[in-house]
Amino acid sequence: MGATWKTKWGVRRVRRENPTIEEALVAAESLAEDPAQRAEIAASLMGLPVEEVKVLAAKHAARTRGRASLVAGRTRAVVVEYKRPRTVRPTISFSRKR
Repeated sequence: MGATWKTKWGVRRVRRENPTIEEALVAAESLAEDPAQRAEIAASLMGLPVEEVKVLAAKHAARTRGRASLVAGRTRAVVVEYKRPRTVRPTISFSRKR
Protein backbone atom coordinates (compact mmCIF):
# COMPACT_ATOMS: atom_id res chain seq x y z
CA MET A 1 0.00 0.00 0.00
CA GLY A 2 2.05 2.93 1.18
CA ALA A 3 4.63 4.07 3.66
CA THR A 4 3.63 4.57 7.31
CA TRP A 5 5.47 6.73 9.81
CA LYS A 6 4.81 8.30 13.21
CA THR A 7 4.66 12.04 13.78
CA LYS A 8 3.84 14.04 16.88
CA TRP A 9 0.26 14.31 15.53
CA GLY A 10 -0.14 10.56 15.04
CA VAL A 11 0.48 7.90 12.41
CA ARG A 12 0.63 9.15 8.80
CA ARG A 13 0.16 7.07 5.66
CA VAL A 14 0.53 7.78 1.96
CA ARG A 15 -1.97 6.13 -0.37
CA ARG A 16 -0.77 5.48 -3.88
CA GLU A 17 -3.53 4.83 -6.37
CA ASN A 18 -4.25 5.70 -9.97
CA PRO A 19 -6.24 8.89 -10.55
CA THR A 20 -9.84 8.86 -11.70
CA ILE A 21 -10.66 9.97 -15.25
CA GLU A 22 -11.73 13.39 -14.00
CA GLU A 23 -8.54 13.89 -12.01
CA ALA A 24 -6.35 12.77 -14.91
CA LEU A 25 -8.14 15.09 -17.35
CA VAL A 26 -7.85 18.05 -14.97
CA ALA A 27 -4.11 17.43 -14.67
CA ALA A 28 -3.81 17.08 -18.46
CA GLU A 29 -5.73 20.35 -19.05
CA SER A 30 -2.97 22.40 -17.52
CA LEU A 31 -0.27 20.55 -19.47
CA ALA A 32 -1.65 20.60 -23.03
CA GLU A 33 -4.10 22.50 -25.24
CA ASP A 34 -4.78 19.77 -27.83
CA PRO A 35 -7.49 17.25 -26.80
CA ALA A 36 -5.50 14.36 -28.33
CA GLN A 37 -2.46 15.28 -26.23
CA ARG A 38 -4.68 15.59 -23.15
CA ALA A 39 -5.99 12.07 -23.78
CA GLU A 40 -2.43 10.72 -24.11
CA ILE A 41 -1.35 12.42 -20.88
CA ALA A 42 -4.43 11.15 -19.03
CA ALA A 43 -3.86 7.64 -20.39
CA SER A 44 -0.28 7.63 -19.15
CA LEU A 45 -1.39 8.85 -15.71
CA MET A 46 -4.13 6.24 -15.44
CA GLY A 47 -2.25 3.36 -17.05
CA LEU A 48 -4.98 2.74 -19.64
CA PRO A 49 -4.92 2.55 -23.46
CA VAL A 50 -5.29 5.90 -25.24
CA GLU A 51 -8.39 4.78 -27.20
CA GLU A 52 -10.24 3.93 -23.98
CA VAL A 53 -9.34 7.28 -22.42
CA LYS A 54 -10.50 9.15 -25.54
CA VAL A 55 -13.95 7.56 -25.16
CA LEU A 56 -14.05 8.42 -21.44
CA ALA A 57 -12.84 11.96 -22.18
CA ALA A 58 -15.63 12.44 -24.73
CA LYS A 59 -18.20 11.32 -22.17
CA HIS A 60 -16.66 13.63 -19.57
CA ALA A 61 -16.69 16.57 -22.01
CA ALA A 62 -20.37 15.93 -22.74
CA ARG A 63 -21.15 16.09 -19.02
CA THR A 64 -19.20 19.31 -18.42
CA ARG A 65 -20.55 20.95 -21.62
CA GLY A 66 -17.32 22.86 -22.28
CA ARG A 67 -16.97 24.34 -18.79
CA ALA A 68 -13.52 24.49 -17.30
CA SER A 69 -12.83 21.52 -15.04
CA LEU A 70 -10.63 23.48 -12.68
CA VAL A 71 -13.13 24.35 -9.97
CA ALA A 72 -12.38 25.73 -6.51
CA GLY A 73 -13.27 23.53 -3.58
CA ARG A 74 -12.32 20.11 -4.94
CA THR A 75 -12.36 17.36 -2.37
CA ARG A 76 -9.20 15.62 -3.64
CA ALA A 77 -5.97 17.19 -4.82
CA VAL A 78 -4.39 16.06 -8.07
CA VAL A 79 -0.66 15.57 -7.69
CA VAL A 80 1.46 14.75 -10.72
CA GLU A 81 4.91 13.51 -9.83
CA TYR A 82 7.74 13.49 -12.31
CA LYS A 83 10.71 11.36 -11.42
CA ARG A 84 13.81 12.31 -13.36
CA PRO A 85 15.64 9.34 -14.80
CA ARG A 86 18.88 8.60 -13.07
CA THR A 87 21.82 9.38 -15.25
CA VAL A 88 25.40 8.40 -14.70
CA ARG A 89 27.75 11.33 -14.85
CA PRO A 90 31.42 10.76 -15.50
CA THR A 91 33.56 11.54 -12.50
CA ILE A 92 36.45 13.92 -12.86
CA SER A 93 39.56 13.04 -10.97
CA PHE A 94 41.26 16.06 -9.45
CA SER A 95 44.11 14.04 -8.00
CA ARG A 96 46.02 13.73 -11.29
CA LYS A 97 49.63 14.94 -10.95
CA ARG A 98 51.03 17.34 -13.52
